[in-house]
Amino acid sequence: MNDHPVTLHVYDDLRRSRLTLFFRPLLCFPHFFWLYLWSIAVSFVLIPSYLVAFIVGRPAYSFQRFFCAYLRYITTVLAYLLIVANPFPGFLGERGKYPVELELPAEAEKQHRLSILLRIPLAIPAYMVAVIGIYAAVYPAALFAWVVALIMGRMPRGFRDLGANALRYLGQFLAYLFLVTGTYPCASPYVGISLGSAVVTDLKVEA
Repeated sequence: MNDHPVTLHVYDDLRRSRLTLFFRPLLCFPHFFWLYLWSIAVSFVLIPSYLVAFIVGRPAYSFQRFFCAYLRYITTVLAYLLIVANPFPGFLGERGKYPVELELPAEAEKQHRLSILLRIPLAIPAYMVAVIGIYAAVYPAALFAWVVALIMGRMPRGFRDLGANALRYLGQFLAYLFLVTGTYPCASPYVGISLGSAVVTDLKVEA
């Protein structure tokens, strides 16, 4: 059932540092600033990428790489903020550098021009599911899990998996919106997620 082209891999031992956990929202501020600047660049690139994809029937390779790095970066920042993972994330969205990683298509997919033209309205239902899931379920659960992890030094697996599934769906939605894939996001928690396996063999997990 795990056959979606956008898959979230989670390789995490659930241990959490109490010291960094307490200051985690403050530690994320540099990432918020960098994410803001990166998002501005994405807003300028998005329309040209749509035009190129509509003309040739697939995204340009340079746009594909840019959006993939951006989506990997968003995933690592949110994974750190929502306590889904413990190490402080990097700023470049590189592959194999974080225990929670979004696997994306390496090559640009051939897509129907009509679906490209209508991509934004088609993505609205998925956007609503992503927003409701994050704000109604994940954020309250993350707050409770933050207290538990602060006491125990461990993240409860159920809360970790809930946050990971929210990141999985968000990644699939953004990949669909940015034309990284033509496959629609899947709401099933069993499609597009791999828990407990590394994406690459040289992945290092820091305390």
